[in-house]
Formats: sequence, C-alpha cells, structure tokens
Amino acid sequence: MFETIEYEVKDRVSWVRLNRPNKLNAFTSLMNKEIATAVNQATNDQEVRCIVITGNGRAFCSGQDLGSVEEGVDHAEMLRSTYNPMVKEITSSSKPVIAAVNGVAAGAGMSLALACDFRLAHERASFIEAFVHVGLVPDSGSTYFLPRLLGHAKALELAMLGEKVSAADAKELGLVTDMFSNEYWEQGINQFANRLASLPPKAVEHIKQNFQRSWESNLDEVLEMEAVTQGEAGKTNDHLEGIQAFTEKRKPIFHGS
Repeated sequence: MFETIEYEVKDRVSWVRLNRPNKLNAFTSLMNKEIATAVNQATNDQEVRCIVITGNGRAFCSGQDLGSVEEGVDHAEMLRSTYNPMVKEITSSSKPVIAAVNGVAAGAGMSLALACDFRLAHERASFIEAFVHVGLVPDSGSTYFLPRLLGHAKALELAMLGEKVSAADAKELGLVTDMFSNEYWEQGINQFANRLASLPPKAVEHIKQNFQRSWESNLDEVLEMEAVTQGEAGKTNDHLEGIQAFTEKRKPIFHGS
C-alpha cells in the first residue's frame, strides 16, 4: 500500500515507520503524503489507541531530500501541499502520537518530531534545526511548537544558530519525554505506547484538544471548554469503569465507550 513508509497495527498501537534508510529517511513529497494518509487511517481505526512514528535504519528523519527538489521550486507551495497537511493530520488526530526518535531528526524531520504529542529519544538521537545552514527558515510548524516547548529565547537560539542537540541535552531541556539506551529502546517505546493505549480514549482526545485550544483562548473560554468536555467525558462508560475500579481498588480496564 505504501512505498516510503511501513504501516502496521499491533496491540492497539499503530506503527508508522519511515522507510528510506539509505537516504536517512529524508522526505519526499510522496513520503509527506503517505505519513498523512497513515495517520489519518490510524485516527479512523477504532482498534487504534496510540500512534508511533519512527524511522527504519540509523536515522529518524534527516529532513527534506534536497536531491528530489527541482531547481526553482516554489517552497511556499511545496509546504502548503505536502508538509502542512502532514503536520495538521498529526495535530488534529484524536489519538496520542509518539515520535520515537531513533537517530538524527534534522530540519523538517525535527519539525515532524515536534508536531507529535510525545518524543522518546534513543541515546544516539539528535535534534537540529538545520534550515539556517541552507539559507532557509524553520518550517512545518517548528516556529509554533519549539517556543511552546522550550520558551522563546531557547527556541530562537536553536533555530538561528542551528546547533545539534544531543538526546541527553534534549531530555534536560524537556524537549523529550524520556531517553533510552539501545538495550532498552524497543522495550521503552512499547511500554510507553501500551501505557497510552490503556487510557480512556475519549478523555485522552479531550485532553489533547483542550490543551491545543488553550493557547488561543482566554480563561473564560477555557473554563467553558472544560465544562463542556467534562460533561461529555462524564457520560462515558469509561468514567463509570474508572469510578468502579477506584472503589474496588483495582486497575481500570477502559473499552473506549
């Protein structure tokens, strides 16, 4: 079905693996579209509770494949037609999305990781806003996500100086949720993904959407948004299961209803 990525669903987790390892999983327009398609497919799959995006080989994603860019290309139109829809598909998904950063995440590859809800880093992973080194500006959401994650000053530093950030430093900065050694990499991703997949889906969806909307809302709007979504969550069977499990002193089993 896909040419540049691999897709599978296992144990309620959708795995999207960038699959151009000989090119360090560099983006082509087809890969952008296939990632967006895969995320959309996972979002609409009732079996899926969590989405993981990672790379095959030694890189997560090295950014745009410059060899595939024609001379004189309209960069603005390229972003509007390929990168922007991919980013929007990830951020609008009702499912939590994990970037399992197994190696370098450079340029738009870093933007892809930033667009996800969580970032898990392999000990060899690195992050670099490489755009400035080719006379370009950060795109694919980097100027939106990075200052929200790190604050204005640090985000500006990374974007303007284009310096590489190691996995350990990314963890220290709060850019990634956790870092794993090679020995525990697969185990770490699976445990985190399975943890997310075990949560009540409707509550998770509302939490993700509410936090996104809060940036553009005032307090009164946020309070009303919380009231509306809490009202919806309170009517779910998962809420009843949570209350019953608490009463019975056991771990709840959420079925997504």
